[in-house]
Amino acid sequence: MGPPLKLFKNQKYQELKQECIRDGRLFCDPTFLPENDSLFYNRLLPGKVVWKRPQDICDDPRLIVGNISNHQLIQGRLGHKPMVSAFSCLAVQESHWTKTIPNHKEQEWDPRKLDKYAGIFRFRFWHFGEWTEVVIDDLLPTINGDLVFSFSTSMNEFWNALLEKAYAKLLGCYEALDGLTTTDIIVDFTGTLAETVDMQKGRYTELVEEKYKLFGELYKTFTKGGLICCSIESPSQEEQEVETDWGLLKGHTYTMTDIRKIRLGERLVEVFSTEKLYMIRLRNPLGRQEWSGPWSEISEEWQQLTAADRKNLGLVMSDDGEFWMSLEDFCRNFHELSVCRNVSNPIFGRKELESVVGCWTVNDDPLMNRSGGCYNNRDTFLQNPQYIFTVPEDGHKVIMSLQQKDLRTYRRMGRPDNYIIGFELFKVEMNRKFRLHHLYIQERAGTSTYIDTRTVFLSKYLKKGNYVLVPTMFQHGRTSEFLLRIFSEVPVQLRELTLDMPKMSCWNLARGYPKVVTQITVHSAEGLEKKYANETVNPYLVIKCGKEQVRSPVQKNTVHAIFDTQAIFYRRTTDIPIIVQVWNRRKFCDQFLGQVTLDADPSDCRDLKSLYLRKKGGPTAKVKQGHISFKVISSDDLTEL
Repeated sequence: MGPPLKLFKNQKYQELKQECIRDGRLFCDPTFLPENDSLFYNRLLPGKVVWKRPQDICDDPRLIVGNISNHQLIQGRLGHKPMVSAFSCLAVQESHWTKTIPNHKEQEWDPRKLDKYAGIFRFRFWHFGEWTEVVIDDLLPTINGDLVFSFSTSMNEFWNALLEKAYAKLLGCYEALDGLTTTDIIVDFTGTLAETVDMQKGRYTELVEEKYKLFGELYKTFTKGGLICCSIESPSQEEQEVETDWGLLKGHTYTMTDIRKIRLGERLVEVFSTEKLYMIRLRNPLGRQEWSGPWSEISEEWQQLTAADRKNLGLVMSDDGEFWMSLEDFCRNFHELSVCRNVSNPIFGRKELESVVGCWTVNDDPLMNRSGGCYNNRDTFLQNPQYIFTVPEDGHKVIMSLQQKDLRTYRRMGRPDNYIIGFELFKVEMNRKFRLHHLYIQERAGTSTYIDTRTVFLSKYLKKGNYVLVPTMFQHGRTSEFLLRIFSEVPVQLRELTLDMPKMSCWNLARGYPKVVTQITVHSAEGLEKKYANETVNPYLVIKCGKEQVRSPVQKNTVHAIFDTQAIFYRRTTDIPIIVQVWNRRKFCDQFLGQVTLDADPSDCRDLKSLYLRKKGGPTAKVKQGHISFKVISSDDLTEL
């Protein structure tokens, strides 16, 4: 069963179609009339616009002619270049375009059954976290018989023109498409999760290991149904579409249509002096200005391959406008990648994507206010919504995406399209259950860009532990909805922190409601005991308070271990101590290396401290070898930490 489907304007395609067929008329959409308001907000289109149906534009109209990816798409007189790039990208993966254009064969014109044609079409978009079906009629804006917006070089093909109209209806009018990026449109067409890669910042031409790591990520993304496009920076408007020395266009978006790691046979190893080729196939949506460097159609490398070689290696081209290039040339020539990951299906039952819809809201009560502004607003910043997630293993890439509710539908009222948004990421205590109130010991693990785009993201390799993500608007005191999505190949269990402190309950009152909150960060354990010189010591921490405990990751083969492990405890009294134990992980039975016992009173110094390890038995027990460095903060205000 697919995801729940929302009907835009509550229009039901099948009911409307059958009603038109029964009445012997073509559908005219009353919610998106063929008039100027469907084109622009507050201006008129120069020239005389006539809305025509496809059968009035050409003979034998078709939704799709042959293979959807085989024809070049034209921007049109008033079209949007990012739309054409997004159409080309969508056509690469059948699993995506057949979802966006549902039951395309049923919607196709059939000259043998013209009495069943009702001039009505439907398309589906991923709109702010919901799959939404949009119904349109087939009236398209033209001037002098030519389509005003995008069209196909196959002059009787209309899928892209009709899809563009449906998208314009969803956003309010055709002018609402202005300012959207190719990535925004691809995400709305497919529900993928987008990440932008700065090729120059990544230094992929210099760092060989990073270059092959990037190839591995692109290969995995593409083979899992993801969509990838790339572009070359254009320093000025005058250089837009200017050709480089190797035939590529600046400021132009190319679509990846294949990626291959190829092992060469003995003969070809001698020819190319390498055992493997890392190859990427790209397409120019306009079908012109192809790559003219190594591995281009007229290059020396290409001439070294027989037709059989090309077929066996998979180095084939199915479209005009397609070309192959090596990974090295790809990294050298392109400046930006848009990587849109397919996140619609769990892999082997493992959930890779977590998402939640939230809201910045304003309330006079600081504890209820959820619009605190950016990190610069230190007094109010932590009043924003807070979300916690857990990274269960070291070294996994986590992609975090924050999307604000699109305000284009309010543009007629003079409202801005987007607010400036961003988010902050903090590594927090391993057992945190309540909202952050002050940032004393938490590590600032990352920050997104703050910008007035629809979506901001952050991609990072994170260590094992708990993280709190705080989505913000730049200014405090504003309201808006947002969609937060987090992608990782390991489950991260995203959930919102809504409570400020433990709830009052009969159970809490019976056993004693907490009166003190204590944060502790154990930075390191050093000079640990070794029974003999070549013994392997694999230390880890156990931090205890009453019946609650937190365990750190194991550090391998060291007597000077850096932990930076955090914990937080809500205590009924300071008579319940906090105990920090150091253990050595062994094959059969772990070895106790020592502990420290802390009263952690609110009056204690909050600076970094160091204490020697002792045997079990309290703060006066016999001293053992080694010491720990830590910082502990206690407060009798449960909403301070």
